[in-house]
Amino acid sequence: MDKKFVLAWVLSMSGYYMSHAQIAVESLLKLEKSIPLMVNGRIDHLDVNLKDQVIYIAALGNNSLEVADLRSARVIHSIKGLDEPQGVAYIPQTREILVANGGSGDCYFYNSKSFEKTATIHLESDADDVRYDSSAKKIYIGYGKGGIAVIDAETRKQIADIKLPAHPESFQIDKKLNLLFVNLPDTRMVGIVDLRKSILISKWLRETPSANFPMALDTLNHWIFVGYRHPAKLIVYEGVSGKEISNLAMAGDADDMYYDYKSSYVYVSGGSGYISVYRYPNGSISNLITTVPTRNGARTSLLIPQLNLFVLAERADSGKPADLLIYRTTTN
Repeated sequence: MDKKFVLAWVLSMSGYYMSHAQIAVESLLKLEKSIPLMVNGRIDHLDVNLKDQVIYIAALGNNSLEVADLRSARVIHSIKGLDEPQGVAYIPQTREILVANGGSGDCYFYNSKSFEKTATIHLESDADDVRYDSSAKKIYIGYGKGGIAVIDAETRKQIADIKLPAHPESFQIDKKLNLLFVNLPDTRMVGIVDLRKSILISKWLRETPSANFPMALDTLNHWIFVGYRHPAKLIVYEGVSGKEISNLAMAGDADDMYYDYKSSYVYVSGGSGYISVYRYPNGSISNLITTVPTRNGARTSLLIPQLNLFVLAERADSGKPADLLIYRTTTN
């Protein structure tokens, strides 16, 4: 067979597979629009008001909370003068926004229409990640050198305090098991909390990989997805036994991770410059499906499965302004 013909065939087939791989990537996460953010420095966690399709962005380095309209793709308000805002949650029943300040430990409630401050809860220090349990109307806030404060969303009062051996990073609640799973990277462990007693009842310890920051949860199979930074790994655990199910390469410097129940996809945003996407259909072990290139430092994100959207925060870098990238996700 003619060598030139073989070479041409190989090159054409390489182009075919590359083009189809690109189509696959675009079908998984299709960039629809971006929202410019007039902020500098690190951007931390995000949350959404589904009814109004408004997203809240904790601009930690800018000491502000940015409020952006997803439909018009523009920032509609900015709450300034905060102290290293890290966690944020929207409370639909009271139509309030809660912002956790890492600098002071203060957690502020704001009216979502007027943006007036309605209440303050002071925590020891380093108020960080926030989870809202809408059915129980409880807010969980990680803080300090080792604690999760439990807040009654209606009274805005602290009703419990979960003591931990180190500062908590991402945590997830499995209501069927009445357990809270929490990353404690300073002690190289995942902690398991009994929600009925508000106490730590078990620990999953490992020396390597380390620096476990993001976490996601599959409540159907009771699987815990944990992201490690050193080295960058996604490890999946069975929530009852702690048994390791899967161990895969992952985006570096990751800070947010989500499991989409509709598609069984897992999305991980990493500051190393890309999004890792996996699929775990029907409780089966997956491989990495694809990576989507992003800006370095873009490690915080938000999955909005009700709108089929994945939102990525890109901090200002190398003369480029900060942006909020809005991707359309697949449900196939």
